[in-house]
Amino acid sequence: MKDPLPFDHRADPALGKALREALDPGDAGAFTARVMALAGQVRVPSWDAVLARWARTGVAAAVVVSLAAGYLVGRATAGPPAAVRPTVSDVLIAPPAHPGEVEVVLASVIGNN
Repeated sequence: MKDPLPFDHRADPALGKALREALDPGDAGAFTARVMALAGQVRVPSWDAVLARWARTGVAAAVVVSLAAGYLVGRATAGPPAAVRPTVSDVLIAPPAHPGEVEVVLASVIGNN
């Protein structure tokens, strides 16, 4: 494990002097005028401009997420593929798997009439 960098708890005189010079108003009127001039130069976009910048990306992401969710839900609820059921004509034309059963059923139907 690396040893953390040593921390010097004593004040840095060069940094302290630079901070005091930057934050010391001196003449309050001049300091206020300088701060207000700099604040006027800062351009803050409105909330609707920020949202408009993200709109296309957000719509595209929503479409991708909804398509993926639809695909996953569709696959989860689909289950195994259904077996193809034979049509009536296929059953009538195909030879019976157990010929004796067909004759017994036919004889019982004819015998009941």
